[in-house]
Parts: sequence; C-alpha cells; structure tokens
Amino acid sequence: MASKKREIQLQAVINNQSLWDEMMQNKGLTVIDVYQAWCGPCKAMQTLFRKLKNELNEDELLHFAVAEADSIMTLQPFRDKCEPVFLFSVNGTIVAKIQGANAPLVNQKILTLVDEERKIAAGEMARPQYHEIVFVDSDSEDTGELSHETVDQIYTIVIIKPDAVAARKVQEIKEKIIKAGFVIEAEDKKPLTEEQVKHFYSKIVDQPDFEDFVSFMTRNLSYILVVSQGKEKQSSWDESEVNSETESKEPWDDQQEMAKSSRMKERKSLQQYLEIQQISQFCDVEENITNTKFIDVLIPDFKKIRGVKFEKILALLRPALFNERTEDVLNKIQDEGFKILLQRQIVLSEEEAKTLCKEYENKDYFGNVIESMTSGPSLALVLVRENGLAYWKQLIGPSSVEEAKEYIPESLCAQFAIEGLPINQLYGSDSLEAAEREIQYFFPPQHTVALIKPHVTQEQREDIMKVIKDTGFDITQMKEILLTEEEAEKIYFKIKRKAFYKDVLGVLAEGTSLVMILTKWNAVSDWRRLMGPTDPEEARLLSPDSIRAQFGENILKNAVHGPSDMEEAMKTISSMFEDFVPENLEEN
Repeated sequence: MASKKREIQLQAVINNQSLWDEMMQNKGLTVIDVYQAWCGPCKAMQTLFRKLKNELNEDELLHFAVAEADSIMTLQPFRDKCEPVFLFSVNGTIVAKIQGANAPLVNQKILTLVDEERKIAAGEMARPQYHEIVFVDSDSEDTGELSHETVDQIYTIVIIKPDAVAARKVQEIKEKIIKAGFVIEAEDKKPLTEEQVKHFYSKIVDQPDFEDFVSFMTRNLSYILVVSQGKEKQSSWDESEVNSETESKEPWDDQQEMAKSSRMKERKSLQQYLEIQQISQFCDVEENITNTKFIDVLIPDFKKIRGVKFEKILALLRPALFNERTEDVLNKIQDEGFKILLQRQIVLSEEEAKTLCKEYENKDYFGNVIESMTSGPSLALVLVRENGLAYWKQLIGPSSVEEAKEYIPESLCAQFAIEGLPINQLYGSDSLEAAEREIQYFFPPQHTVALIKPHVTQEQREDIMKVIKDTGFDITQMKEILLTEEEAEKIYFKIKRKAFYKDVLGVLAEGTSLVMILTKWNAVSDWRRLMGPTDPEEARLLSPDSIRAQFGENILKNAVHGPSDMEEAMKTISSMFEDFVPENLEEN
C-alpha cells in the first residue's frame, strides 16, 4: 500500500476533462503520461520520474501526471494508440511531445525545460517563443520528433524601411513584436526588386513620386518579416502600459492567464500595436493575408521555411577532447545537421575557464577542471541548425559523464568521455542570449566592403548575395550607386595612379554598382577568399567555387571587389558610408 501511495504522490491522476483543465493551470513544467485505459500508464518511466523529482527538488516548478486518453476530450486524437505519449506543458501550454518510452529523450527534455524555467525565474533569460503543439490523429509522426505546427493561417507582412535598417532599428522592432505575443514565421534582409516593390505597394502605384520610391527601395536594404498572431490571443494592450519605460518586465504568467479568460478583449492588430509603440513610422504593414502566394513574391518558398528557426550557438571542444578526437567530433556534428560557420583555436585564460565552467565551481574537482581547461588550446565553433540550441543540448547530454553513461549513453558526453575527466568535454550556450554574447566574445565582428560591379545581372546579384549570406556574412549596410570618378576613388584609392585605372573607371561607368558593408569575424580575409583570384580564368582553375570563378568575365569585369586589409576597409567605409558607426569592432 505504501508503494501505491508514493506513485499517486509522484503523478497526479487525470481521468476527466475537468481535472485536465485544472491541471493546465499548473505553474512551471508538467510532464504528462498519456495512456489508454486498457493498458495503464507507462510504469517503465516512473523510476526516471522519481529520480528527477528527488534530484531536481523543484516541487513548485516540476509536476508529473498520468492522463487517461479515453476519458478526456482534449486527448481524443491519442485514443486507441498502443504507444505511450509524453506531453510537456509549460504554464498551461503544450510545448513538446515525445512518442514512445524513450527515457533518454524524455530525461533530456525535462532537464532542458526545468533549466529554462530556473533561468527565467532568476531573470537570466527571456521566455522562449513556444509554438503550442497541435494534437492530430495521425500515425505518421516519427518517434521522438517535436511538432512545430500551428493552426494559424492569417499572416501580416512587415517591411522595415531602409532608413530604419540603416539606423539599426531592426532588433528593437523585432523584440517589441515578439514581446506583444506575435510569432515571426519568416524573415529576410535584402534590397527589394522592382517587381516586389510594385507588388507590395500596389495601392500607391498611381502616386506621382512612386518611381522615385521604387528606386529608393531597390537601392537600399529592407528587412521583411512575416508575422502570425499565434494560437492563443493575448490581452489587449493598454497604451499607458506599453509606453512605460519604468516597467522592468512583462508579467508573462499573468498574460497567459488573461489570454485564456473568456472576458478577454479582442487583440489589437499589429499595425495598431506599432502605432501605440510609436514605431509605425519605421514600417509598412499589410495585414490579414491568407494567400501565401502573396508572401512567396517577397520570401520564396515561404511554405517550406515558415516557423523554421535557424539558431546560431557557440560550441566548444575542451582541450583534452580537441587534442584526441577533433575529427570524429566534427564529423558527428555535421552528421547531425549542424553547419559549422566559424571555428578557431583558443587558449583560455583562467578567468575565461572559470566562466565557462561555473556550473562545476562547488565540486571537489573544480580545480582540476580549470587546470585542464587552461592546459592547451580549445576549439571554439559557431554552429547553426534548425532549433539549434535545444538540439545541441539534447545531443551533448548532461554535464556529468557518470550521469550520461547511466541514463543517456548515446549522448556525445558519454561517447567522447575522456578517462580521468568527470565532466562533459563539449560545451554549449545555455540560451540564445548567451550564445549571442559568447559568439561576439570569441569571434569579435570585423567589417569590410564588398563591391558588385555593373556588368553583373540582377539575377547574378541575387545569387552572389545568397552566397555571401550562406557563408556567414551579415550585410550590414548597402547602397546602389553610379561610381563616378570621384566616388570610385573612395574605393580604388590604392590604384588610382596605376596605368590600368582608366580602364577600371570605364567598367564602373557602364552602370550602377552595389556597395555593401559586410560584417563577420575575420571579414577582410574571408571576403577575399570568397572572391577568389583577381583573374576569373585563374580563379576557375585554383578556386572554382569562388565568386569570380562563377560570375567573372575577365580581369576587369571580375564581378566583385574588396579591400586587401583592415586599414583599407575602414577608410573605404568611412568614405562611402559617412554615417556608419562600427559596433563591437575587432581591434586586432
């Protein structure tokens, strides 16, 4: 009898819709074992749940429940299924689903979500932008896959205007849109084509200055957002609240409760919200779009990429692992779908090692860990993948080798354990905010100038810009300009006394050029490598994937140009983009 009592205390029994609705009011994380009346809950998982309950010691934050699908209307899609299903509810929102009694995957998901809730409570991270799981009656889902489908079919397009992009307003606008409860389904930064401008701004084509407007929009960078309202409607925004600069944070939990209330006011449109926030002057908005073909003109293949979150994180191979099994680890990382954007060897200082190993500071072996971390070079990586942060956490496993080998033997922590070292030999960012800080620290950004020459067609321009983005560059600023002799000298000042300079001017006078500021760690040398040798014929032999090999015609019409060193890059930027102020510029 005592054993039965402990099981009931561990997992709340949910066997009707009323109890389900009551359970969904829980604060924090609730792990729900959905079962069929004829087979009962999954007993194999109860040992894991009891262990986590005891070790995490988070009674106010972590809850477990068993829910009978046959008796609860919400769980109707799970009836008559022979395979167990585990749902993960955070503050009443189902954020993840795992099919099958996959103990390691369930264990890692609980650890990840509890860790996030702890950090949110401590003010160390913002609440992630969850997509609520939609229950569908389908046997086609793969075991262990997390669904990201939503029921939204109405979209809003926001175009952040070029002057706002140049003034670096994009991040502020995105943060306010997300804070209001909207979901950014897709985004892109690029100059609009004439067709795209006429398509989006069709209502003003008859205005007398429209052609000038088209020219402005096609010669400068815009930022496109496709936004949905999300499944649940939030409470309406009060103007005095959203404009208050004294509030430290939004009461997210209160918002979720208000969103579920039947007395909730109808949500304001995004346009109204931007006006209340006094940022509507930076954006043009088209609302209530149900035809994705309209969106496809601005963001091709929107249906394929909507809701897909490609996330950049910092990963690090500690010295012992880097010294012994680097190639095996890098192959595994790429096999798991990560793209390695940047990598560098770095010898950590004691202070840096302590920061990265803070979770071990109360362990007896902390001194040995720091000694190992500073004993030789580590390998720092910038990785990108869909839902990269959560996937990397799941892939590398727990921080302890002992725990990894016992509960998640397939994790990288267990696979690449080093004898005598008790900690995970791979490090990963704790949050997207931390990832951004860490990437900036280990890979400080550098600026360079890229010039696309007049002979390059519009289609080729778009192809080149895609190559630039795919190789990790950010196009920070851009202008399309006819390079007169005076303007050309700002870029080609190093060769203005050369005999062939007049020929260069002749090529530049044939039409407009595209001048961009590119930002990336090691930007100057990486851009020169991407361009390839000056002569396209030589480039096709020595560097066939380079831009000049693919798009160059001859040594003068070789498609692109860039500075040879940092000094030349900064002088060109200050001449061509007088209002540009570098941020976080790499000094060396």
